[in-house]
Amino acid sequence: MWPHLLYLPEEILLLIFSYLDGQALGRLGQVCRKLYCFTNRDAVWRRIAKKCLNSGFLQQGADAVPGISVKERVRVSQNWKNGRCRQDILLKWKRNLMPWIQVTGDLLYLSQAEEIRAYQLRPHNNGLHRRPFAVFLGHQEDVCRFVINNSHIISGGGDGKISLHKVHSSFSIQFTAHEQDVNCVDCHGGIIVSGSRDRTARVWSLSSSRVGQCLHTIQTDDRVWSIAISPLLSSFVTGTACCGHTSPLRIWDLQSGQLMTCLGTDFRRGAGVLDVCYETPYTLLSCGYDTYIRYWDIRTSTRSCVKEWEEPHDSALYCLQSDGNHMIASGSSYYGVVRLWDKRMSRCLQSFSLSSPTSSPVYCLRFSTTHLYAALASALHALDFTTA
Repeated sequence: MWPHLLYLPEEILLLIFSYLDGQALGRLGQVCRKLYCFTNRDAVWRRIAKKCLNSGFLQQGADAVPGISVKERVRVSQNWKNGRCRQDILLKWKRNLMPWIQVTGDLLYLSQAEEIRAYQLRPHNNGLHRRPFAVFLGHQEDVCRFVINNSHIISGGGDGKISLHKVHSSFSIQFTAHEQDVNCVDCHGGIIVSGSRDRTARVWSLSSSRVGQCLHTIQTDDRVWSIAISPLLSSFVTGTACCGHTSPLRIWDLQSGQLMTCLGTDFRRGAGVLDVCYETPYTLLSCGYDTYIRYWDIRTSTRSCVKEWEEPHDSALYCLQSDGNHMIASGSSYYGVVRLWDKRMSRCLQSFSLSSPTSSPVYCLRFSTTHLYAALASALHALDFTTA
């Protein structure tokens, strides 16, 4: 039977194999060398991978990590689903901080008080080089948040300044942006947006001739904790402290600075939004003090929340990240708890406590298809999901 099967056209074989699950495909690959080679092809596993957690496929079907075989990503995805990983502490420091991290390729950037340090990752042995290969300075007080865009590091600090660095050169510039702490920044398409404790959000130019020029100042009437620019570069969203009577989530026109819409109306007082991110130009996620992750679709007429997930231990959620498809990771305010969520389910999928018995929030987390990195008050943790 098998020799005749192998004589079939490739598109027919792919159609036949599309009815098989991952376990059956794995067993089929053990029959003979030809079937082993065929069942290792990315095209055979792509249908299964699109349904898996954190496999690198976005909602629109695009592949975000083409460098790793799809079969291997399906295997690692099962580890994410089942919570199988190796935990390590990559770095420790002596005093409690509120660090922020960004990961680009094999580089990890970590804020340490008024510095941003760049480390080389070694994902194959779940580590990093302990000595940073670069240190970026510019703030007189702690860095609150920073982003990396087109080889630029843009940071906001407790000194009210925004600092810009080029990753691979000595270029650096700082300018006063707000009267109080710059709690959050984002940058896309030559535009910087910032939010502050001084109850304003501001839009800045990143062009070489206009760096530091404020294009718009927006009175939010509330402290701004989080901010994000739409992928369409037409608007941005602010997450505020929710101390007033307006929604803490508001979308503003990037060109005019005018308010476009508010998201939601049922927030209780003090339900500040600590992190927000766009998944697509029309959908975004938010989290904060009210213990919920909320999923918003701004195409709906009411601009309402279409789904929400509650943190089961009633902890504030400091940060979140999405794989752009089915998985969300969140960081809680107590005992360094990281939770994984499947958007197709109503309850938490997996949880990991990284700081017991000493309690610390997860101030920031970032993940790839294989690793998750979490920054706590006194340590940087890593979860390696490539473990067999």
